[in-house]
Amino acid sequence: MAREIIVLGAGMVGVSAAWHLARRGHSVTLIDRREPGRETSFGNAGIIQREAVEPYAFPQDLRTMLRVLPNREIDIRYRVKGMFKAAVPLLKYWHNSGGSRYQKIVEEWATLIQMSLDAHGPMIEAADAESLVRRDGWLELYRTEKKLAERVKKAEILRDRYGVEFSVLDAKALSEKEPHLDPALVGAIHWQNSWTVESPGDLVLAYAQAFEKEGGKVMQADILALDQEGGGWKVTTDHGELHADDVVLAMGPWSKRWLEPLGYSVPLFAKRGYHMHYGSQQGAQLNHWIMDAESGFLLAPMKSGIRLTTGAELEQQEAPPHLRQLAAAEAKARTLYPLAEPLDVEAWKGARPCIPDMKPVIGPAINHKGLWCAFGHGHQGFTLGPATGRLLGQMMDGEAPEVDMQPFRIDRF
Repeated sequence: MAREIIVLGAGMVGVSAAWHLARRGHSVTLIDRREPGRETSFGNAGIIQREAVEPYAFPQDLRTMLRVLPNREIDIRYRVKGMFKAAVPLLKYWHNSGGSRYQKIVEEWATLIQMSLDAHGPMIEAADAESLVRRDGWLELYRTEKKLAERVKKAEILRDRYGVEFSVLDAKALSEKEPHLDPALVGAIHWQNSWTVESPGDLVLAYAQAFEKEGGKVMQADILALDQEGGGWKVTTDHGELHADDVVLAMGPWSKRWLEPLGYSVPLFAKRGYHMHYGSQQGAQLNHWIMDAESGFLLAPMKSGIRLTTGAELEQQEAPPHLRQLAAAEAKARTLYPLAEPLDVEAWKGARPCIPDMKPVIGPAINHKGLWCAFGHGHQGFTLGPATGRLLGQMMDGEAPEVDMQPFRIDRF
């Protein structure tokens, strides 16, 4: 039976949920304060990461923690005030990042990642977005033989357990693929069954336009209130009130704000990140998405230029930007590839919605009929949006979902 549904949040997750629900015959309105794909989904590295079957864990070994402590690294930085505000979830995050707890999380998380390509495929086709997507994988670069060998050993386990596809490139093979990189690199892992996107924001926008072709409505408005009324829901915006049978909360790091007044305590915190676009010097060309694995930054040949993205910054979500991490990444990147001058007027800053057990919340808000959750995907909202939308549609229509959704319920906290 068709229902009136409102989806709050027009990033990759929200747009994907809206598309799936509209395809199922429901009347769906998608609301966000900005155009689809302009917040967190806009600024990521643009990889649909089929190889990412292990979520990002908090470092637990003493050597790594001592390396991070001086707060000068590219892959992770922190602000004391931000760490203090998120102290409890960060402590739980550290606790979950090792041993049998982490291995169980990997098994559960991988069930979503393994759906990623199969879920994106139909949406890419429906959105006529093939021109934005490449299916030739990406490169993880290494400067030392020891680190490369350690990663290859790990990759072999991931291949055997989860179907990840890769090849190992020595220095010569890497140079043939990327002749303008630092010749001192010892090699790379070529992750082969991951896809890359030359403009992440444009892909989300294309998905949103495909949603509109299915009869869905996109509304750009500020959300002022979310209230349960009778057997349904009322959403108050600066453009008026909307009423629906169901509401999907897909607002990434802003989701916590709307859940707390309803009595839900979700340990959601933000990992911030930055990007900047550059030109290339002297006719150099970058052919693949590349990550300097031993430094923690990524370069991507996107439509807007070579995008440099940083690792994580632990800071309050709305605090002003701190650009030293990006500056350090740029300095290191210039030793790897001949970047020209920046093309952007200012750096982009975004926030990844993270949860201490590294798993998103997908499913019903157990104490409020008709309220559904789809947030907390950490670094992989862009990768997992379509899979989340597909699973959510199955649950909302009373079907058995393709994977066990118990690990992703809101009542696990």
